[in-house]
Amino acid sequence: MSRPAKAGARRLRSPGPRPVARHALRALSLVGALALWQLLTSLDVDVWLRFSQFPTVTDVAHAFADRVTGPDYWTDLTDSLTRILTGFLLAAVLGVAAGILVARSRLAADLLGPVLEVIRPIPAIALVPVAILLFPSNEQGIVFITFTAAFFPVLVSTRHAVRALTPVWEEAVRTMGGGRWRILASVVLPGALPGIFGGLSVGIGVSWICVISAEMISGQYGVGYRTWQDYTVVDYPGVFVGMATIGVLGWLTSTAVELVGRRLTHWLPRTSTAPATRPRGPRPTDRPTTAPRTAVPQATAPAAADLEEARDEHLV
Repeated sequence: MSRPAKAGARRLRSPGPRPVARHALRALSLVGALALWQLLTSLDVDVWLRFSQFPTVTDVAHAFADRVTGPDYWTDLTDSLTRILTGFLLAAVLGVAAGILVARSRLAADLLGPVLEVIRPIPAIALVPVAILLFPSNEQGIVFITFTAAFFPVLVSTRHAVRALTPVWEEAVRTMGGGRWRILASVVLPGALPGIFGGLSVGIGVSWICVISAEMISGQYGVGYRTWQDYTVVDYPGVFVGMATIGVLGWLTSTAVELVGRRLTHWLPRTSTAPATRPRGPRPTDRPTTAPRTAVPQATAPAAADLEEARDEHLV
């Protein structure tokens, strides 16, 4: 291989920025956003947007330090995590099962499909009155809201992922004597895993939105309940503490779902986020200064006349 080709191959194999540099860049973006927030609020900038009404970063930091030292913050954190994990795990199990059933069974699609499609457009937060009337306690109603919020993204993504599987894999398992359960374990579940985890990632985010709203309406403890209480007493630094807590918890749970998905789908090819660079070969006008080290054998490089003769024989 010539030197330009080797250099191009090295550029193609380049993994992009190092992990340390990427983490530093991400941290720098957060620090820059906080610095901009502090600058706009400390200077009371009121250009179309009223930043003078916002608390500064230092005010929020002081409020956060006061909350962390008290017992209520950790109680609210535990209650919200318990509700979100309970509802999300139920939605993950039932959503995947219902998605596979609807995608694989025509009878299930006819019986369950219309009911699910009618309920799916209803926002989960609109079901709060139903949860209050249906369940004996607010805790069960909040878990129901969380479950409903995550169930439909998981169901839809699983259904589409199963229907997109190529039938050749299933036919190969049937040829080797595999039955329905063998096809489900060897073809359907592994092939649909990328789509399933895509729905799980969306579902965990929607669950956080709805559980916080449900806590604001009918909860007694939780991050959403505490944030709403701070708003009613005009404690805006406390409101931003709740918002920051919700954002961090949502990011951590979504990252956990993504890491589990990557671990279970490690057999999939991964593409780099860095843009691939095209290798720069010698220009047509350039002449190689040195001859290539290895020459192509004559038997593997037929001449143009041989190709023309072979094409003529094929036509005859």
